[in-house]
Amino acid sequence: IDDELLIDLPADTYHHFLQNGVEGDTIRYLLVTHSHSDHFYPNELYLREDVYAHNMRSPSLQVCCGEGVAKLFEERRDRISPTVHYRQLQPFETVALGRYTVTALPARHMQGDGALFYLIQSDKTLLYAHDTGYFYEEVFEFLSKQNVKLDAISLDCTNVDIPITDEGSHMGLDNIERLLARLTACGIVHDKTVKIINHFSHNANPLHDVLEARVKDIGYEVAFDGKCVELV
Repeated sequence: IDDELLIDLPADTYHHFLQNGVEGDTIRYLLVTHSHSDHFYPNELYLREDVYAHNMRSPSLQVCCGEGVAKLFEERRDRISPTVHYRQLQPFETVALGRYTVTALPARHMQGDGALFYLIQSDKTLLYAHDTGYFYEEVFEFLSKQNVKLDAISLDCTNVDIPITDEGSHMGLDNIERLLARLTACGIVHDKTVKIINHFSHNANPLHDVLEARVKDIGYEVAFDGKCVELV
Protein backbone atom coordinates (compact mmCIF):
# COMPACT_ATOMS: atom_id res chain seq x y z
CA ILE A 1 0.00 0.00 0.00
CA ASP A 2 1.65 3.25 -1.15
CA ASP A 3 5.00 1.35 -1.29
CA GLU A 4 5.45 1.57 2.49
CA LEU A 5 2.93 -0.78 4.06
CA LEU A 6 2.53 -4.51 3.41
CA ILE A 7 -0.21 -6.80 4.69
CA ASP A 8 0.91 -10.38 5.41
CA LEU A 9 4.08 -12.16 4.35
CA PRO A 10 3.39 -15.57 2.76
CA ALA A 11 6.12 -17.75 1.31
CA ASP A 12 5.52 -16.50 -2.24
CA THR A 13 5.93 -12.81 -1.34
CA TYR A 14 9.29 -12.40 -3.09
CA HIS A 15 7.94 -14.09 -6.21
CA HIS A 16 5.08 -11.58 -6.34
CA PHE A 17 7.50 -8.70 -5.80
CA LEU A 18 9.43 -9.83 -8.87
CA GLN A 19 6.32 -10.53 -10.94
CA ASN A 20 4.71 -7.18 -10.21
CA GLY A 21 7.65 -4.79 -9.89
CA VAL A 22 7.24 -4.22 -6.15
CA GLU A 23 10.37 -2.69 -4.61
CA GLY A 24 10.31 -4.39 -1.24
CA ASP A 25 13.16 -2.39 0.28
CA THR A 26 10.87 0.66 0.60
CA ILE A 27 8.45 -1.18 2.90
CA ARG A 28 8.55 0.21 6.44
CA TYR A 29 5.53 -1.48 8.02
CA LEU A 30 4.13 -5.01 7.94
CA LEU A 31 0.71 -5.96 9.30
CA VAL A 32 0.28 -9.69 9.90
CA THR A 33 -3.21 -11.14 10.28
CA HIS A 34 -2.35 -14.52 11.86
CA SER A 35 0.27 -17.25 12.04
CA HIS A 36 -0.94 -19.62 9.31
CA SER A 37 1.96 -20.08 6.88
CA ASP A 38 0.01 -18.79 3.87
CA HIS A 39 -0.07 -15.44 5.70
CA PHE A 40 3.18 -15.42 7.66
CA TYR A 41 6.39 -17.15 6.60
CA PRO A 42 9.08 -15.86 8.98
CA ASN A 43 11.94 -17.35 6.94
CA GLU A 44 11.57 -14.32 4.67
CA LEU A 45 12.66 -12.12 7.56
CA TYR A 46 15.90 -14.06 8.03
CA LEU A 47 17.16 -12.53 4.78
CA ARG A 48 16.78 -8.90 5.82
CA GLU A 49 20.28 -8.80 7.31
CA ASP A 50 23.11 -6.77 5.80
CA VAL A 51 24.85 -9.82 4.42
CA TYR A 52 21.85 -10.48 2.15
CA ALA A 53 20.03 -7.14 1.85
CA HIS A 54 22.18 -4.19 0.77
CA ASN A 55 21.35 -0.47 0.56
CA MET A 56 17.82 -0.85 1.92
CA ARG A 57 15.91 2.41 1.53
CA SER A 58 13.95 1.52 4.67
CA PRO A 59 16.62 0.54 7.21
CA SER A 60 14.11 -1.17 9.53
CA LEU A 61 10.80 -2.99 9.37
CA GLN A 62 8.07 -2.49 11.98
CA VAL A 63 5.76 -5.51 12.27
CA CYS A 64 2.34 -5.37 13.96
CA CYS A 65 0.63 -8.63 14.77
CA GLY A 66 -1.46 -10.67 17.17
CA GLU A 67 -0.51 -13.17 19.84
CA GLY A 68 0.28 -16.17 17.64
CA VAL A 69 2.67 -14.28 15.38
CA ALA A 70 4.32 -12.63 18.40
CA LYS A 71 5.05 -16.10 19.80
CA LEU A 72 6.74 -17.08 16.54
CA PHE A 73 8.92 -13.98 16.79
CA GLU A 74 9.99 -14.93 20.29
CA GLU A 75 10.72 -18.53 19.30
CA ARG A 76 12.84 -17.47 16.31
CA ARG A 77 14.25 -14.17 17.54
CA ASP A 78 17.85 -15.34 17.11
CA ARG A 79 17.25 -16.08 13.43
CA ILE A 80 15.36 -12.92 12.47
CA SER A 81 17.26 -9.84 11.35
CA PRO A 82 17.79 -7.24 14.10
CA THR A 83 16.41 -4.66 11.66
CA VAL A 84 12.96 -6.24 12.16
CA HIS A 85 10.94 -5.17 15.20
CA TYR A 86 7.54 -6.48 16.20
CA ARG A 87 4.69 -5.11 18.28
CA GLN A 88 1.82 -7.25 19.51
CA LEU A 89 -1.53 -5.52 19.12
CA GLN A 90 -4.69 -6.16 21.08
CA PRO A 91 -8.13 -6.11 19.44
CA PHE A 92 -9.34 -2.53 18.88
CA GLU A 93 -5.88 -1.11 19.57
CA THR A 94 -4.93 1.79 17.29
CA VAL A 95 -1.35 2.65 16.31
CA ALA A 96 0.24 5.37 14.21
CA LEU A 97 2.57 4.02 11.52
CA GLY A 98 3.98 6.97 9.63
CA ARG A 99 1.11 8.51 7.70
CA TYR A 100 -1.19 5.59 8.49
CA THR A 101 -3.52 5.10 11.42
CA VAL A 102 -4.08 1.37 11.85
CA THR A 103 -6.65 -0.32 14.08
CA ALA A 104 -6.49 -4.05 14.79
CA LEU A 105 -9.88 -5.79 14.77
CA PRO A 106 -10.59 -9.31 16.09
CA ALA A 107 -10.97 -11.90 13.34
CA ARG A 108 -13.25 -14.91 13.60
CA HIS A 109 -10.42 -17.27 12.65
CA MET A 110 -7.85 -19.67 14.14
CA GLN A 111 -9.11 -19.80 17.72
CA GLY A 112 -6.39 -19.03 20.27
CA ASP A 113 -4.06 -17.31 17.80
CA GLY A 114 -5.28 -13.76 18.34
CA ALA A 115 -6.02 -13.43 14.61
CA LEU A 116 -6.65 -9.87 13.44
CA PHE A 117 -7.80 -7.89 10.46
CA TYR A 118 -7.10 -4.24 9.91
CA LEU A 119 -8.72 -0.85 9.44
CA ILE A 120 -6.17 1.34 7.66
CA GLN A 121 -6.72 5.10 7.52
CA SER A 122 -4.72 7.80 5.79
CA ASP A 123 -6.11 10.13 3.14
CA LYS A 124 -8.29 7.12 2.25
CA THR A 125 -9.81 4.41 4.45
CA LEU A 126 -9.48 0.68 3.76
CA LEU A 127 -10.88 -2.27 5.68
CA TYR A 128 -8.83 -5.38 4.90
CA ALA A 129 -10.70 -8.42 6.25
CA HIS A 130 -8.93 -11.74 5.51
CA ASP A 131 -9.00 -14.38 7.04
CA THR A 132 -12.17 -14.00 9.03
CA GLY A 133 -15.70 -15.26 9.18
CA TYR A 134 -18.70 -12.97 9.67
CA PHE A 135 -17.69 -10.05 11.89
CA TYR A 136 -18.18 -10.14 15.64
CA GLU A 137 -20.89 -7.85 16.94
CA GLU A 138 -18.33 -5.68 18.72
CA VAL A 139 -16.63 -4.97 15.37
CA PHE A 140 -19.85 -3.55 13.92
CA GLU A 141 -20.31 -1.50 17.09
CA PHE A 142 -16.76 -0.15 16.93
CA LEU A 143 -16.96 0.87 13.27
CA SER A 144 -20.31 2.57 13.85
CA LYS A 145 -19.17 4.38 16.98
CA GLN A 146 -16.04 5.63 15.18
CA ASN A 147 -18.22 6.84 12.29
CA VAL A 148 -15.97 5.03 9.79
CA LYS A 149 -16.66 5.67 6.10
CA LEU A 150 -14.88 3.17 3.86
CA ASP A 151 -13.30 4.07 0.54
CA ALA A 152 -12.56 0.37 -0.02
CA ILE A 153 -13.23 -2.96 1.62
CA SER A 154 -11.53 -6.26 0.76
CA LEU A 155 -13.32 -9.33 2.08
CA ASP A 156 -12.55 -12.99 2.61
CA CYS A 157 -14.48 -15.04 0.04
CA THR A 158 -12.82 -18.41 0.57
CA ASN A 159 -16.00 -20.45 0.21
CA VAL A 160 -17.55 -18.55 -2.73
CA ASP A 161 -20.83 -20.53 -3.14
CA ILE A 162 -20.09 -23.33 -0.65
CA PRO A 163 -22.34 -22.66 2.38
CA ILE A 164 -20.63 -21.77 5.66
CA THR A 165 -22.25 -20.56 8.86
CA ASP A 166 -21.60 -17.11 10.28
CA GLU A 167 -19.66 -18.84 13.07
CA GLY A 168 -17.20 -20.25 10.54
CA SER A 169 -13.64 -19.00 10.07
CA HIS A 170 -14.10 -17.89 6.46
CA MET A 171 -16.89 -16.41 4.35
CA GLY A 172 -18.63 -17.00 1.06
CA LEU A 173 -20.79 -14.81 -1.14
CA ASP A 174 -23.89 -15.33 1.01
CA ASN A 175 -22.11 -14.19 4.18
CA ILE A 176 -20.56 -11.23 2.34
CA GLU A 177 -23.92 -10.09 0.99
CA ARG A 178 -25.36 -9.96 4.50
CA LEU A 179 -22.22 -8.40 5.93
CA LEU A 180 -22.21 -5.59 3.36
CA ALA A 181 -25.93 -5.01 3.89
CA ARG A 182 -25.25 -4.54 7.60
CA LEU A 183 -22.32 -2.19 6.97
CA THR A 184 -24.37 -0.22 4.45
CA ALA A 185 -27.26 0.15 6.88
CA CYS A 186 -24.77 1.58 9.40
CA GLY A 187 -23.42 4.06 6.80
CA ILE A 188 -19.94 2.49 6.90
CA VAL A 189 -20.18 1.25 3.30
CA HIS A 190 -21.71 3.64 0.76
CA ASP A 191 -22.28 3.84 -2.98
CA LYS A 192 -18.69 4.92 -3.70
CA THR A 193 -17.03 2.22 -1.59
CA VAL A 194 -14.91 -0.12 -3.73
CA LYS A 195 -15.94 -3.67 -2.80
CA ILE A 196 -13.35 -6.36 -3.45
CA ILE A 197 -13.67 -10.10 -2.87
CA ASN A 198 -10.48 -12.06 -2.28
CA HIS A 199 -8.85 -15.19 -0.77
CA PHE A 200 -10.57 -17.80 -2.93
CA SER A 201 -10.12 -21.51 -2.23
CA HIS A 202 -9.45 -24.22 -4.79
CA ASN A 203 -12.20 -26.15 -2.97
CA ALA A 204 -14.73 -23.59 -4.18
CA ASN A 205 -13.41 -24.05 -7.75
CA PRO A 206 -14.02 -20.51 -9.03
CA LEU A 207 -12.34 -19.89 -12.39
CA HIS A 208 -11.72 -16.16 -12.57
CA ASP A 209 -13.99 -15.40 -15.53
CA VAL A 210 -16.76 -17.54 -14.03
CA LEU A 211 -16.52 -15.70 -10.72
CA GLU A 212 -16.48 -12.30 -12.42
CA ALA A 213 -19.65 -13.22 -14.30
CA ARG A 214 -21.19 -14.49 -11.06
CA VAL A 215 -20.78 -11.12 -9.27
CA LYS A 216 -20.83 -8.57 -12.11
CA ASP A 217 -24.37 -7.44 -11.30
CA ILE A 218 -23.62 -7.19 -7.57
CA GLY A 219 -20.83 -4.66 -7.99
CA TYR A 220 -17.91 -6.63 -6.54
CA GLU A 221 -14.40 -6.48 -7.94
CA VAL A 222 -12.71 -9.89 -8.11
CA ALA A 223 -9.11 -9.96 -6.92
CA PHE A 224 -6.30 -11.65 -8.82
CA ASP A 225 -2.51 -11.77 -8.44
CA GLY A 226 -1.13 -8.40 -9.50
CA LYS A 227 -4.43 -6.53 -9.36
CA CYS A 228 -4.03 -2.82 -8.56
CA VAL A 229 -6.79 -0.67 -7.09
CA GLU A 230 -6.35 3.10 -7.08
CA LEU A 231 -8.56 5.06 -4.72
CA VAL A 232 -9.25 8.56 -6.02
